[in-house]
Amino acid sequence: MEPLDRRTLLRAGLTTGAGLAGGVLLGGAGASGVPTTAGRPGVPAWRPSGRPVLTHGVQSGAVGPGEAVVWTRADRPGRLVVEIGRRPDLRDARRVRGPVLHGGGDFTGKVRLRGLPAGERLHYRVRVESLHRPGLLSEPLTGSLTTAPRGGGVPGPRRSGRPAGVRFVWTGDIAGQGWGISDDFGGMRIFEAMRRCQPDFFLCSGDTVYADNPLAETVTLPDGRIWRNLVTPAKTKVAETLTEFRGQFAYNLLDANLRAFCAEVPQLNQWDDHEVTNNWYPGEILTDPRYTETRVDVLAARARQAFHEWLPTPDDGPLYRVVSYGPLLDVFVLDMRTHKDPNDGNTYADPRRGLLGARQRAWLIRELTRSRATWKVIANDLPLGLIVPDGSAAQEGVAQGDDGAPAGRELEFAEILGAAHRAGVRGIVFLTADVHYTAAHHYDPARAAVGDFTPFWEFVSGPAHAGGFGPNTLDGTFGPQAVFVHAPPRANTSPAEGFQHFGEVAIDPQSRAFTVHLRDADGRSLWSTTLPAADH
Repeated sequence: MEPLDRRTLLRAGLTTGAGLAGGVLLGGAGASGVPTTAGRPGVPAWRPSGRPVLTHGVQSGAVGPGEAVVWTRADRPGRLVVEIGRRPDLRDARRVRGPVLHGGGDFTGKVRLRGLPAGERLHYRVRVESLHRPGLLSEPLTGSLTTAPRGGGVPGPRRSGRPAGVRFVWTGDIAGQGWGISDDFGGMRIFEAMRRCQPDFFLCSGDTVYADNPLAETVTLPDGRIWRNLVTPAKTKVAETLTEFRGQFAYNLLDANLRAFCAEVPQLNQWDDHEVTNNWYPGEILTDPRYTETRVDVLAARARQAFHEWLPTPDDGPLYRVVSYGPLLDVFVLDMRTHKDPNDGNTYADPRRGLLGARQRAWLIRELTRSRATWKVIANDLPLGLIVPDGSAAQEGVAQGDDGAPAGRELEFAEILGAAHRAGVRGIVFLTADVHYTAAHHYDPARAAVGDFTPFWEFVSGPAHAGGFGPNTLDGTFGPQAVFVHAPPRANTSPAEGFQHFGEVAIDPQSRAFTVHLRDADGRSLWSTTLPAADH
């Protein structure tokens, strides 16, 4: 089998996302998934010779105990076939026939696997079967994943003998501010450092792509070195069409570090702003002259389709969800874009407005109070206490710089924190990215303008592979203290200059302690702390 390298991908003509084979040669796919020639219903389209080719690797998604999503993409229509088992040689594998991959979905496809062993390391093999020549399969690609353990009881050992604690990594902000894939500087090497941590899953805290940040072929660094970007057609302009949004995700998977990481680590993905455009909110009309389509709602619908096509997400239900990792951890994945109110001064008193919307806010309060996990991680793609301006007068995030009583979007988080406090909820930790540096913030009502909450931590990480910025100013409303900050000396430092970050969390199965490491792109720990379980 020819290795799945960038040269193979480029020869396949697939770097723009929709793909030459599908967009030009195959025509559209009908409901059956079998393409037909344009204008001649029922007449078979051109049929590619040889076996199907898997073009962008494999990925898996974290769903819950005993479940997972497995993803791939092919160069033509075909039937997805997945085998999964405990043994690396897959002699014990269960075979699952998945959906038909077709042009309407950009030849991507995924299957949700249920009834898997919970809390175990599993191995899988992916193929695509030709629709035109049944039995003709692509060369296989293999991967592995760890399923979430079930809740209740005391964590026991995994089948491998490894104690059933939980270990995961998080970061955000991939290929932004003009910094794309550069082989001269090792590509997106932070993903190799994260892979070496052997995490159970990866939480991507948004900005999974930068649809509004085109790439130049070269950038001169401050020391005179030249950063050479790999550039594809989709990365030469802002994304507006569905094909262009798909091309953002296809571009990232040209990086060998990212593909190797995705083949071993299940993902939990959030979206933030750059999947669409900078600091967007529903109903916005853009004034940016780079756009011919100025309706953000149209752009967001296309971006959301590409997001689900190209990432191993469960497609059912809202983007916000809770994923359980046994008795030690529940992860509350927020959606702070779909229901976001317009960016303004953020000082209003209307409790109906906010980032989450009434339904998501009620869901979060309900699920936090129901959770029996030791730790409740709230994955917020916008930081809670950092001021994130949108121009000179508007605010993008929760805070606005008034250290007094909650106002604007702070109102809904005061409601959430207060409700959790009154219900006796313990073990809340916020994990975020967005601001392109790493930090540890401790929040305490003794320092705050509002006292109705239990002290908690918010840990910030990123960027994974983008410009370094910061630090931002903290708003004093919820009493934050910056215990650690690692930020660059100037705005938009390149990945070649450092200041790329990820965070790692390890929860001990016996003590249930929650240890956080804030790490750099090489995996070095810059700072760490261990939080004891609430009843220890």
